[in-house]
Amino acid sequence: MAASPLRIGILGAAAIAPAAIVKPAVGHPRSAVTAVAARDPQRARAFADKWSIPVVHDSYEALLADPDLDAVYNPLPNGLHGRWTIAALEAGKHVLCEKPFTANADEAREVARRAASAGLVVMEAFHWRYHPMAERTLELVSDGAIGTPTSMRASLCFPLVKRNDIRWKLDLAGGAAMDAGCYPTHMLRTFAGREPRVIAARALQRSPGVDRLMTSTFDFGDGLTAELVASMWSHHVLEVSTRIDGTAGSLSLRNPIMPHLFGRIAIRTPNRRWTEPAARSHTYLHQLDAFAAAVLDGAPYPTNPDDSIANMTVIDAMYRAAGLEPRRPST
Repeated sequence: MAASPLRIGILGAAAIAPAAIVKPAVGHPRSAVTAVAARDPQRARAFADKWSIPVVHDSYEALLADPDLDAVYNPLPNGLHGRWTIAALEAGKHVLCEKPFTANADEAREVARRAASAGLVVMEAFHWRYHPMAERTLELVSDGAIGTPTSMRASLCFPLVKRNDIRWKLDLAGGAAMDAGCYPTHMLRTFAGREPRVIAARALQRSPGVDRLMTSTFDFGDGLTAELVASMWSHHVLEVSTRIDGTAGSLSLRNPIMPHLFGRIAIRTPNRRWTEPAARSHTYLHQLDAFAAAVLDGAPYPTNPDDSIANMTVIDAMYRAAGLEPRRPST
């Protein structure tokens, strides 16, 4: 176990890092961001100055070798997640890794093997899962509020206008199923409580091999099916929702990924209709709480490497069903 507070270094001055780790760590009782490194040392220094991070390393390797760090946050491009998570484990560091966990399921299995061997925490950063709204939804489904679930639908669609964005690059394991689709895949699996079979999938490509839209149909068995829509450029301009239909009603989630922004649960049954507003606490703060507890206390956490392997397995299967190849790690 690491000493409290948990000292975290950031691999890369990524745009997501302030919201995902830096701001939640400010004043956090059990963790602190104490170092950063980037490919461009000047960019790392500018990032550190802006966010009051005390230590700047000139390379990723130097940050991983820092004996004053317990853990790293890995927000690098998809195709580099596995490589640098493994490097962090080899350096004795716990890892909070941005989703998608790796380029594909085979790489996820290798990361899981390394984490188990090292006895270190590797958490995939599905922050939505740590918000009270996720647990409340699971509670409602488990308690039979809508009867037995029979069908589900989950979507994440947004317009990614910049054509040179790394999320469009095949050699960095980009694509809509990876950067958008990983979320609804994870939600459908979580609420079903079991793993699906991918029945069919359809992809529209922005460039050869890189999907801008992915739609898919899942079969979870026992009469439960699901639909997924993930887009970074299509007529599905902006859509963030999840719906579960059951034998005795339906349950809809508004903004389940960032529920602190006007999120709510709407339940409809033949005899009653009601809504429950989501807690306004930030998903990333709940995630940091869980990461610190996993490292410092040995607490269990749902977005563990086994869960990540299962999620990447479904994403790989979607690509194959749509006639595309699963992503590959960046060389």
